Amino acid sequence: MEAVKQYFGELVQVIQSLPAEQVQDLVDTIAEAYESNKQVLILGNGGSAAAASHLACDLQKGIGGAAPKRFKAMALTDNVPIMTAWANDSDYSEIFARQMDTWVNSGDLVIAISGSGNSPNVIKAVELANSRGALTYGLTGFQGGKLAQIAQKSIVVPSNNMQQIEDVHVILSHLVFTCLKKIIGC
Repeated sequence: MEAVKQYFGELVQVIQSLPAEQVQDLVDTIAEAYESNKQVLILGNGGSAAAASHLACDLQKGIGGAAPKRFKAMALTDNVPIMTAWANDSDYSEIFARQMDTWVNSGDLVIAISGSGNSPNVIKAVELANSRGALTYGLTGFQGGKLAQIAQKSIVVPSNNMQQIEDVHVILSHLVFTCLKKIIGC
């Protein structure tokens, strides 16, 4: 029981230490992409891949399914055959950049999720998105890693616990969803 209480207590402290202005900026940035009819491409590894898929679902179905217009949101983590084909035929570090090469346009929003901020495949995708004129937003933890340095905007979860970082990334996704529903009016 003590371990449960400790985990909850630590998680609450991490959440309370998030800069609210940066979280609001994430909400505003995604709302602006929606209003401008831009694509939102989301990616991440492992638990961050699950968070990317979840956010894409919330945006495309949860918002887009009830809003006046559809939300152009897609998780690059969701096509396992294309990811494994790129990993097999080139290199695992290319699995998102190669997909991004097909989809990303100037003005689109790319949300990259990496607990450590140092996943090579995430970094390569963000570098490509930056070179194409997309707006890049990193969600990371620890000290932010390379992702926080190369993404144009970022939120660094102030924790050194990967599970709590991933917890907060999902909480941020749900917070974004809740706020966007109010902004868009659905």
